[in-house]
Parts: sequence; structure tokens; C-alpha cells
Amino acid sequence: MSPTVAALPIVHELPRDFSITRAFEALKHLPGVLWLDSASSDRSPDSRHSAGQLGRYSFLTAAPIRTLSARIGDPNPWPELDAWCRELPTNGRDDLPPFQGGIAGVIGYEAATWLEDVPPAARDDLPTPAVCLGLYDWTIAADHLTAQAWIVCQGFGAAAETDRVRDASRRLEEVMAWLDAAPREASAGLPVARSGVESPLCVEGFPTPHPGILSNFAEGEFASRVAEIVQRIRCGDSFQVNLAQRLVTHARCAPTELYMRLRQANPAPFGGYYAGTGFSLLSSSPEGFLTVRDRVVQTRPIKGTAPRTGDPQLDDAYAKELSESEKDRAENIMIVDLMRNDLSRVCDDESVVVRQLCDVERYRYVQHLVSVIEGRLRSDASISDLLQACFPGGSVTGAPKIEAMRTIAALEPNPRGPYCGSLGYISCSGAADFNILIRCIVDVAGHWYFPVGGGITARSQPPSEEAETWTKAMGMLRAI
Repeated sequence: MSPTVAALPIVHELPRDFSITRAFEALKHLPGVLWLDSASSDRSPDSRHSAGQLGRYSFLTAAPIRTLSARIGDPNPWPELDAWCRELPTNGRDDLPPFQGGIAGVIGYEAATWLEDVPPAARDDLPTPAVCLGLYDWTIAADHLTAQAWIVCQGFGAAAETDRVRDASRRLEEVMAWLDAAPREASAGLPVARSGVESPLCVEGFPTPHPGILSNFAEGEFASRVAEIVQRIRCGDSFQVNLAQRLVTHARCAPTELYMRLRQANPAPFGGYYAGTGFSLLSSSPEGFLTVRDRVVQTRPIKGTAPRTGDPQLDDAYAKELSESEKDRAENIMIVDLMRNDLSRVCDDESVVVRQLCDVERYRYVQHLVSVIEGRLRSDASISDLLQACFPGGSVTGAPKIEAMRTIAALEPNPRGPYCGSLGYISCSGAADFNILIRCIVDVAGHWYFPVGGGITARSQPPSEEAETWTKAMGMLRAI
């Protein structure tokens, strides 16, 4: 790939009546389709904190020119991601939304096993790659604040500048044709992304109070594992451990149809749909992992959850109780300290600061305590270095991180897969944005998997922790 090219990217502004939802309908059958979806217009109108500023941009792309996919047991994919980052051109435009083509996709929770001395889960029964990324040479970028949208094309495949301009122009014509075509016609000449319900594999599980929904924990077993973690914490093994139960049900429609229901039932600022290698991922995550703008890094750990009821007075009472909860604040602050330490590995000395501490942010069905930590990325550190220093996010592991991950591997019977990993992008503009994959559904082999969990501390009460997982599952259950 060539370095910065003044004539690139090729940019086409779309009409004011452009709908990214209709564009997704036209492109959803393409391989590697990726919609980073803020669902901004659907979020709760009473979001009075910084969460209300997170939904400005959405991005839609498909048909990557290269893919990077690796399962546990394959060679370490992180060095190849390093190489992709080094080769990525840096010809972004300041007047466009931050993702202007680049590297995008999913880094699953088990990708950490290549980074740290932690074992995978005892039973590897989830057929999804631990890393699944694409190199996308175009994107549709929508700015919800200004109601503008653009197609941005980079022409990555060619080495010479003139060839890149030619290829980017051709790609623009191709994307315009896809948008104009009927959905089935749009995929002519390309492999088609899987979008139907396959014959389901046999999945073992235990009944739950919700008909048709199975858990990977028997009745009472999740609570007993919480009690075991509490005992481990009291013995000094760790301060906090995130424990999740994996829920599963048979797929009942195409994953694209389920995603359209999910974004209505549980809209979130870090939503998204991704057709990966052999699976589809549906995200309605409220949590940001790492955002990079002008080499300033921000992370937004969530710890502490209370329900939304629809009654403003009751919601205010729950918010006050959450804000004053010693257990929830301690849980959040532990992760703030962990993320400060992770960022300090790749950020300038003294640049890491806490911008927000334990503020209550409201979403459709829950309220969360959210903190914000920032730092400036060192000049010798890449975004791949940043990901490797911080992955996975401390809010979904616990602290200390490595010991917490070892406890998770010992007590959770199955791999997490994309859950608690990250969906996002590394852009030609130098920007990056990755979420924490909570409130997500994985469509694979005829089933929908949707784990839910929470942070366990010495103050945790097992029945309350199990009940909290069902509160977090509510939006996904409504969509299903």
C-alpha cells in the first residue's frame, strides 16, 4: 500500500433523504457486511449525561478486500494485525466522520489467550473465530447530528497512486449500484453472507424460567459459583471477578431480521451487526472500550446496574440508590484503577486522567454507573499496541485482570466467544473505536447465544447477582 495520497479518498455525498437502515437492507447479503450502528434516534430521550453525546455517527460497509480470521489453536493473529496497522494509509479527512475505511470487525474474548498466560474454557463448543477482521476499502459514513452521509472509497488494493484513484472510483460506482439494486441482486458475483436459519446443532443446556431459553448453568449453580468467587476474594485471590451465564435458544428468523428487532427493543450507542466467518454478531452494547481521536484515548468502563421501570420517580430512586451504593462504586473504582494502569502502558506519562467517575447513565431497560478515563497515546505506540495493552476490557474480567481471567476460565464451563470482546474499527484517519461486547447475540449453527454477567466482589449476594443477569438480558429477550 502507498502512504498518504492527496487525491484520496474518493468521496460522494449522499442525498439528504438517505436512510442507513434502507442501505443495510440493500447490502445485508454481501459478505462481511458490517453496520456500526449508534441507534441514536431510538435512545431514551432523558439521557442527561455523556451517553447522550455518543450516538453521532454510524458506519456501514461490506465486501472486505482481505480478511483475518483465527481460532484458538491457530497461529497468533496479533502480529498480522500489527502489520495491517503499519500498512494502513493515513489519508483521512478532518471534515468527514472518523471511520473512512480501514480495519474493522470482531476481536473475541478468547483472543486474550494469545496475549496473556490464561487458559481457554474447558469446553470449546462455540464455532466462532477468536479474531475476525476485514480490510474495508470503502464505507458509508452517516452523521446523525448534521443529517449528512457520504460514501468514502480508498482503493486499498493497488500500490500506485493512480491505480488507487482508479480503483476507488470503480468501487464507488460498484457501491452505488449495490444501493440501487434489490437486495438479492446486490450480491451478484460475490459470496453471499449467511442470513437464514440453518439446521441447528444439538446444544446442551439447563431450563430457565423463560420457556425455550437454556443456560449453561443448572438451577442454583450460578449462585453457587458467585459464592465461590466471594470466598476466593476473601482469601486474597482477587478483588473482583466478572461471572457470566450463557443463554441460548434456537434461531427463529434471519439474524438481520433479529437485529432490526433488537435495535428497536434495546437501542444503544455501541450497537452493530457483523456477518463474520460462519457467524453473525448482533450488538446492543451501551459500553465503549477504546476510542482514539487525534491520539487521545478514552475508555468508558461500566460497573453497577439498576433497572428502569418506566416510572420517573421510581427510576430516580433507583438511580440515587445506585449512585450511593458502596458495593457498586467500589466495583467501578477498581476497574477505573485497572484501566488507568492499562492505559499507562502505552500513553504519555502523566497524561492518564479520570474525566468522569461513577456517573449514572440511563438506557432503555437499565441504568449504569459509568466512568471515563483518558490518556494520550505515545508517539511510538500504534492502535494495535493499545488494543494489546488493554484487551479485554477490565470491566468484563475483574481485577487483577490475569487472576480474574483464570478464575473465569475455571468457573465458566464454555467459551465466551465474541461476548466480552470488542467490535469496532481502526481508520485511515488515525481514529479508532471499539466497544465492549455486552448485550450481544451471536447467531451460529442455528442457535442464538447471548451471555449475561456481572462483577462479583466481597459484598456480592449470590441471588442478587443472578437476578441482575436477567435484568441485563431483558432487552435481548424482548427482541427474541
